[in-house]
Amino acid sequence: MDEIYIRKVLSGDVESYRYFIKTYKDMAFSVALSIVKEEHLAEDAVQEAFIKCYQSLSSFKGKSKFSTWFYRIVVHVAFNAIRHKKLDLVNFDLSHHDTSHEDSVLDEIIEHERKEMINDALTILPARESVALRLFYLEEQSMDEIQEIMGWTLANTKVILHRGRKNMQIILSQLIKKAEYYG
Repeated sequence: MDEIYIRKVLSGDVESYRYFIKTYKDMAFSVALSIVKEEHLAEDAVQEAFIKCYQSLSSFKGKSKFSTWFYRIVVHVAFNAIRHKKLDLVNFDLSHHDTSHEDSVLDEIIEHERKEMINDALTILPARESVALRLFYLEEQSMDEIQEIMGWTLANTKVILHRGRKNMQIILSQLIKKAEYYG
């Protein structure tokens, strides 16, 4: 499907680019947020990544999936944002997300708290581990695709994912204990 829209955009149908924004905006934001740790900076990084992607779409050769190529742009832009803003990579000002108001209020609260705790843990993790976990589990990218997106060796990708899983487990257990203590 991506190839069809790439051809449309390259042939002058600018409106077709909306497909890419609609398809990839949420995961691009998630990837950027795992690196920059602040929502407004992640939004800026995603916007810049979409602009860079559009401007360089003609250079996409199709040697990898479009999503792999695009997420590599997102990662590059997000890490540049950190360098330019000289951010502290760990930000404990954790954000909260709205819950939907449907019939099963208790299930919604539990699901919301679970998602919030996972997002909080991903925010606390170092950027490399957080983005690797997001790409692998949320975007279901393969090890090879993560390696290509991040520019790491396969061995390094495996080590970072392993370390990320271990640290995620530690952070989640600390967050659970904290919630039980204050709850």
